[in-house]
Amino acid sequence: MSLSFTHLGTGSRGNATLLECGDMKLLIDQGFSGRELEKRLARMELKVSDINALLITHHHTDHGSGASLTQRRWDIPVFCNDRTAAALNLDLAKVKIFENLEALNFADDLALLPIPVPHSGADNVAFIASHRGERGAVLTDLGSWTDELVNHVSGCQHISVEANYDNTRLWNGPYPMKLKERISGRGGHLSNHQTGEFLSKVVNQNTRSVVLTHLSQKNNAPHLAESTVLYHIDEVFEGDIRVSLQDGPEFTHHIGQEEPEKVPREGITLR
Repeated sequence: MSLSFTHLGTGSRGNATLLECGDMKLLIDQGFSGRELEKRLARMELKVSDINALLITHHHTDHGSGASLTQRRWDIPVFCNDRTAAALNLDLAKVKIFENLEALNFADDLALLPIPVPHSGADNVAFIASHRGERGAVLTDLGSWTDELVNHVSGCQHISVEANYDNTRLWNGPYPMKLKERISGRGGHLSNHQTGEFLSKVVNQNTRSVVLTHLSQKNNAPHLAESTVLYHIDEVFEGDIRVSLQDGPEFTHHIGQEEPEKVPREGITLR
């Protein structure tokens, strides 16, 4: 039994990540409609009712818009901080409010630790999952990083981190200047170059898989994200690197398994 990570989809139109450990199934973020979530989980032969808990990183629409629906329709407990719960109008009777750096303990020695990350207009957190010596990180929507974040992510066997934009494409692109400045600011998003710099601080011989997430459709491309990041970590990273896009799930990383498991694209019907 090991930790596994599957991105059901990442990007500005919705984010959700499935974390599995034995019979425990946790969803990190829910930025999809109920129908869309059902469809994506069905490709993994799962139903929404199979999810044991939903953890929300922050209240922005592409990460938390489906939380209230998931809570009401499937009666799934939600874990988030106080500001996120208030912004999403969640039923507080069914919410577990956590504080930063408060370990959230689940079955079979599985714990998730919320780590604060800089992101404007939100009380955002990354999650570090740990299980019997295995550790995996999921972090997104941050314009910079802290020493505390580096300390907690360092040496994780799996790291999912955003690589939102390519500098040249952003600054030469169609966005208004204020939006470009917000995206590139400390409370915005990480560029491919910044993601590479961050990973160069946290990747070591224990790191077996990296997934680049939340790529901008207008300001980035998978080959740019991957090549830029590898420029920074190629000499220290020998594991598997993948890019997760909006239309997932595509693959599952199991800690301790060298190659990711592909998710079937067709042939699974809703139950």
